Order: sequence, then structure tokens, then C-alpha cells
Amino acid sequence: MKHISLIVAACCLLFGACAQKKTETVNNQNPEPMKKTLIAYFSATGTTKAAAERLATELNADLFEIAPEVPYTAADLDWRDKTSRSTLEMQDKASRPAIAAKCDNIAQYDTVWIGFPVWWYTAPTIVNTFIEAHDLSGKVLNVFATSGGSGVEGSANDLKKAYPQYQWGDKRLMN
Repeated sequence: MKHISLIVAACCLLFGACAQKKTETVNNQNPEPMKKTLIAYFSATGTTKAAAERLATELNADLFEIAPEVPYTAADLDWRDKTSRSTLEMQDKASRPAIAAKCDNIAQYDTVWIGFPVWWYTAPTIVNTFIEAHDLSGKVLNVFATSGGSGVEGSANDLKKAYPQYQWGDKRLMN
């Protein structure tokens, strides 16, 4: 009788070990999906585009250009002209310049870097158009900016304040 009890106990241990091993194999075959990163950028003159491309290479990320529906001309970007398009947009915090297209596959990304040139110490209002046109819930939003003299902190803080419902992460100045 002792021999049968030992055999039953050995079988239980053997089957238990096999079941545990099988569970480990199944879990290893179905790892967590790879996280995807998107670099969404607005570039009026090409400077921020170049920074976005460098960041995309560094992070192995996809690129999406936040393009205005009506492209900016050199006259539109003349910050010394109080009647230029960019000046008027930045003076009106409710301004939301139309974007040419939405990022249709934004749901597949876990992390989104939003890049732009710093205008009047903050993000251009077209960045707000992009944010408001997309559901960014559950994503980590990071900010990168290019600037001739301003830092990125003010811009990042303005976006965090305007959109507190989102999870904000890193920020980079990329000149």
C-alpha cells in the first residue's frame, strides 16, 4: 500500500510540474504587445521636421506631420508684423487653425511625442487643433520643441494645464 501511495504522490508531482511548465510556455508565447511610438510634429520652416526625423530614428518611431489645411507663407510667419497670420493666431488663444488630416491610426500608439517650434513662448495653436482632434486617452504624451531662444518648459506646462486629462511625460528642446 505504501508503494501505491508513493507512486500516486510521484505522479501528482510529475503532472503538477508539467502543468506549470506548460503555463510558462503559453505565457512566453504570448508576450505583451510591443509598444508603439508616434512622432507628431508641426514644422513651419523645416527645422522641427528635421528634429522629428532625428527623434523618430532614435526611438524607432513612426512620423506624422501636423500640416495646416492652408500652408503658411513667409508673410504669415513674420512675427514682427502685428497683422500676420501667425501673430493673429497666437494672440487669440481660442484660435484652432484647421489641419490637413487627422492621424487615422492613432489608436495603435502607446506614446505620442508632439513637436513644434516655440511661438511666443508656447506651442502654436495648431498643436491644440491636433490634440483636440484625437483621442489621446491612455497614451503617454511627450513634448519636443525647436526654438531660437526659448526653452520647452513653458510650452510643456501650458499644454499640461490646457489638457490635464492626459498623461504628460518627457520634454525636450531639440535645436
